[in-house]
Amino acid sequence: MADTGAKGAVEWLASVADDPRGCRREWERSPLGVALLPAGRQWDVLIVPVRIGYPTLDVLTRLMGRTGPVLADFGEERMGFFVPPGTAARWLGTGVRGAGRGTWIVVPYPGRPTGGVRWLIPPDGTGHLTDPVVLELAMHEAAARLAGG
Repeated sequence: MADTGAKGAVEWLASVADDPRGCRREWERSPLGVALLPAGRQWDVLIVPVRIGYPTLDVLTRLMGRTGPVLADFGEERMGFFVPPGTAARWLGTGVRGAGRGTWIVVPYPGRPTGGVRWLIPPDGTGHLTDPVVLELAMHEAAARLAGG
């Protein structure tokens, strides 16, 4: 059974590093509390402007109750939704950037405040991700609401 606390989240995130133990040690010692981790192994990240990201997260929460991990950048300009690996390569959408195989993202240590990137929805250690089909539907509904429709 997977550890569903912060320790499990750390283990799950660090598992994508070439040296997971070394990654955890460095991450835990970093005064910034962040690590640079490769996308495309356990997860991809779809990065959207917060203007559509927060309404999308609201729709997802209503539809699913539980989403996959979600990050916000330090400037509150973008949000990143964790989705299954391979999603970024197939995703077509205006204003959406994908971080998949061959890319790296800055990931904060779960459960520890940082001065930069932060978790809006932290990982739970189980590997649960947002279903990209549901994410797309939520984005469409959020965009329609923003357009007044």
